[in-house]
Amino acid sequence: MICNRTRFLTHFLSAGFVLLLLISPVFAQEDPNPDSPTPVLISKTKSTGALVNSIEKTPARALFNRTEEKAYAYGSKITLFVTNIELMNGEGANAFRVYVQDQKGRLYRFPVLDIEPVRGLEWVYALTVKLQDEIRFWEERPAKGDVLVGVTWRGLASNRVRLSLDKTGGLIKDDLGAKPTPFPTEPIKKLEEFDNPDYIGYKHSGDRIRFLEQATFGPTVALDQRIRRIGLRTWLVEQLEAPYPSASNPYPNIPLLPVNIQSNCSADPACVRDHYSMYPVQNWFFKEALYGEPQLRHRVTWALSQIWVISGVDTQQSSWMLAYYQQLGKNSFGNYRQLMKDVTLNPGMGNYLDMVRSTRQSPNENFAREILQLFSIGLFMLNLDGTLQLDDNGQPIPTYTQETVNNFTKVFTGWTLCEVTGPECPNRTTQGPNYKDPMRLIQNNHDITAKTLLSYPNALNPTIPAGMNGNAELELALDNIFNHPNVAPFVSKLLIQHLVTSDPTPAYVGRVAAVFNNNGQGTRGDLKEVVRAILLDPEARGNVKTDPNYGKLREPVQIVTNFLRQFNVRSANLSQQSDGVINNLTAPLGQNVFNAPTVFNYYSPDYVIPGTSLLGPEFGIRTTGTAIGVANVINTMTFARINASANAPLGTAIDLSEMTALAQNDPTSNQLLDTLNQRMMHGTMSPQVRGAILTAVQAVPATNPQARAQQAIYLIATSSQYQVQR
Repeated sequence: MICNRTRFLTHFLSAGFVLLLLISPVFAQEDPNPDSPTPVLISKTKSTGALVNSIEKTPARALFNRTEEKAYAYGSKITLFVTNIELMNGEGANAFRVYVQDQKGRLYRFPVLDIEPVRGLEWVYALTVKLQDEIRFWEERPAKGDVLVGVTWRGLASNRVRLSLDKTGGLIKDDLGAKPTPFPTEPIKKLEEFDNPDYIGYKHSGDRIRFLEQATFGPTVALDQRIRRIGLRTWLVEQLEAPYPSASNPYPNIPLLPVNIQSNCSADPACVRDHYSMYPVQNWFFKEALYGEPQLRHRVTWALSQIWVISGVDTQQSSWMLAYYQQLGKNSFGNYRQLMKDVTLNPGMGNYLDMVRSTRQSPNENFAREILQLFSIGLFMLNLDGTLQLDDNGQPIPTYTQETVNNFTKVFTGWTLCEVTGPECPNRTTQGPNYKDPMRLIQNNHDITAKTLLSYPNALNPTIPAGMNGNAELELALDNIFNHPNVAPFVSKLLIQHLVTSDPTPAYVGRVAAVFNNNGQGTRGDLKEVVRAILLDPEARGNVKTDPNYGKLREPVQIVTNFLRQFNVRSANLSQQSDGVINNLTAPLGQNVFNAPTVFNYYSPDYVIPGTSLLGPEFGIRTTGTAIGVANVINTMTFARINASANAPLGTAIDLSEMTALAQNDPTSNQLLDTLNQRMMHGTMSPQVRGAILTAVQAVPATNPQARAQQAIYLIATSSQYQVQR
C-alpha cells in the first residue's frame, strides 16, 4: 500500500516488481544527533511556483514579491532558494540533490553547481542548478511545461515547488497539501502549516533503532535500552574494543583434509557436509549474527567479505573459508594496508584468484586485476568525494591500463602454499594442503624484471627496479596501491553502501574519505575511525529520513537476521538458542552465504535501479521470484518454524509470547501495533498504513491473540517500508 501523499516517483525495479517507498511531505521529527532542520524550498508569495533567479542575478530582496510566470530553457542555469538548513564547515553543493518530476511521472536529477548564503539574509541560501539530467538515464528530456522540483539534504526532503521548463503550464498537480513557502524575513526552524504529524512514534527514539539497523544484524530491546542509557558514542567505543568473535561462539576448529575426499569421509554424509561445504562456517556466522556481542565488528567483517570476495563455489573446504574470514575479522578495525597484505597472502584468496599458481614461467593476472578494480581504486580516477574526474573532453580518466595489470601480475608471481616443516608454517599437516598459514615465496618462481606500477601525483613507488626479492617487491607494490588517491573515496563509499545508504551524497563520501586519509593523528587507512565516521555522520543520523532515495534495500542476510532478532529468536522448541542453520532462508533470496556467484559479489555496487537514477546494489538480486521469496520466508518464521532435523539439530523459531500478550491485553490491538511500529520501523509507520494493518488485525477474532500478533508481524515485515533500511 502506498500513502496518497507520496512525495516522489516510485522506483521501478527489475522483473516488474515495484517498491513503494512511503514518504511524508512533512518535516522530520526532532533529531537527537544531530538536530538537523528540514530544507525548505522557497516559493512565490501567493503560489507554489518556485522563486527563481536566472543568470542575470537579480538581487534577492527584489525577488520577494515576484509573481510573473516564466519558463526556463532546458540546459540553462538558474538559482533556487532554500532555507532552514545549517551547513557545517566545508559543506557545500555536493551535499544537495535536486530532483525533478515531469508531467509523465518521470524522475530526473539535476546537478547542483553552487550554494552560497544570500548576503544580508544568511539564513537563506542560493542554490545554483543546471536544468539538465545529470544521469542521462532517459532517452528524452523532461516534457515541456511545469515540473515539480524538490531538494534533498542529509537524507531529508524539502517541499516541492513548481518550475516551468521551456514553456509554462501543463497538467502536473501540486503535492497534496502543498502551500506557498514565501521568502522568510527571519530564520525559521519549521513551518507550522506543514507541522502535521504524519509519523507515529516516540520522540527521540527512532535514531537509536536506525543506528542499530546500520551497526548490527538487527535491533533488540536490550540493545536499544543500553544505548538509551549510555548513548551512541559510548556504545561505539565498547564495540570498537570488543574481542571478536564472542567467547560463547568461538571460531569452529575445522581440520584440513585432503583435496580428494577419502573413503572414510565419503561414506559419512555429515563428514562431507562439515568439511567439504560451507555448512559449519555458515552456521557459525549466523549464530554470531543472532547472538554475538561484537555486533559491529561482525557487521563490518561481513561487509569486507563482500568487497574482498572469495567464494565457496571455488573454495573446496570449510576450513579454507574460515581461515580467510578470520583475516577479515582480524583487520576489520585495523588498518586497510595491513588488510591488503594479509588477504593478498591468504591461500584462500590465492586459490580463488590464482595467485597461488602464478609463476614467472606461467603468470596469471586475475589477482592483479581484481585488487585494482574491485578491492582498492576502481576503474576511473575519483575526486575525494567519489565523483569522477573528467578529461578535457568530459570523459572519465582511467586509473590504469592493461600494461599496469601486466606489471602487477609480475609482482604477484612466486607464492605458493606454506608446506615446510617448522615455525614458518605452524598449521602444516600431512592430512591436507595448508590453507591456514600465509603463502610463502619461492624466489626462483618470482619475476625479477623491472616493473612500472600506478602513476599518480606524488606516487609512492611508481617503479620497482630489477633483481629485487619478491617479499620486498610485494611491500612496495601494496604501498603503491594503498597510497593512490582513489583508495579513500572508493573504500569509504563501499562501506557506506553496506552499512547506511546505497546512494550517499558526494559530501558524505568526502567526509568519510577525509578520515580514511587522516584519522586525526596522521594515520591513513584506520578502519576503526572510518567506521565511526560513517555511523556518526549527519547524513546517517536522525530520527526519520524523508528523502525517498535515501537508505538501502536490506540484503537477504540483513532482512532475515533483523527480523529474527526482533522476536528473541530461539530453537524450534524455544528452550535454547537457535543452532544458526538458517542459510536455507537467505539462499533462495539470492544470498547463499560464503557462496557468492562471482568475485563481483552477490550484486554490483554500481547497480542502478531500472527506471531511476538511483544506485541500489541490493536490487541487483531483487526479482519477482526473490521478492515473493521474502514473503515466503517471513511467512515461514511467523506462522511456523524451522523444525529440528539431521542438518538442523535444534531448529529455529521466534518467540511470540510478548506480542501475543499485548494482543490479549488490548482487544483493539493498538498497543500491539504501536510496539511493533517502534521496534520494527523506528516509529515511521504512517496513519494510512497503520489503519490498513489494524483493520486486517482486527479481522482476526480477539479470542485468538497469537493469530492477531502473527498477522500484524507478517504484514509489517513484508511491507516495502520495512524491507528498505532507512
